[in-house]
Amino acid sequence: MSVPAVSTFHRAGWEHFPHAADVGVRGYGGTVEEAFAQGALALTAIVTAAKVQETETVQVKCQAPDLDLLFAEWLNLIIFEMSVRKVLFARFAVRIRGNHLTGTMWGEPIDVARHAPACQPKGATYTALKVAQDATGAWSAACVVRP
Repeated sequence: MSVPAVSTFHRAGWEHFPHAADVGVRGYGGTVEEAFAQGALALTAIVTAAKVQETETVQVKCQAPDLDLLFAEWLNLIIFEMSVRKVLFARFAVRIRGNHLTGTMWGEPIDVARHAPACQPKGATYTALKVAQDATGAWSAACVVRP
């Protein structure tokens, strides 16, 4: 008699957590890539509550010595791209191999009237920076962002 395969459900999502004058972002997922993508959505949600369309695509790459620093580097890369391109992003695809991340971001130019941006994030910090896998195999990625 064979034992049926066990499937574990991992909740994907994001949340903000308070931190003095700054704001924490945390992404969850069944893979580290999904947690990074969800953390990026939490970053976008700091800026706007409006729906962001997917009219532009941006390819990015970054690297760091470990996963924790890679998450901060990833968020800082998104902040840079938002600032330089004047774009908000609605969807993220992430691939991590070792200490290297490649990603695709979909978004649209900022429309101040429609998006009503609350802030322009200054940067991801090393405060509360942690990428971890729990006992069920689910991943989380978190840090504090300066709005």
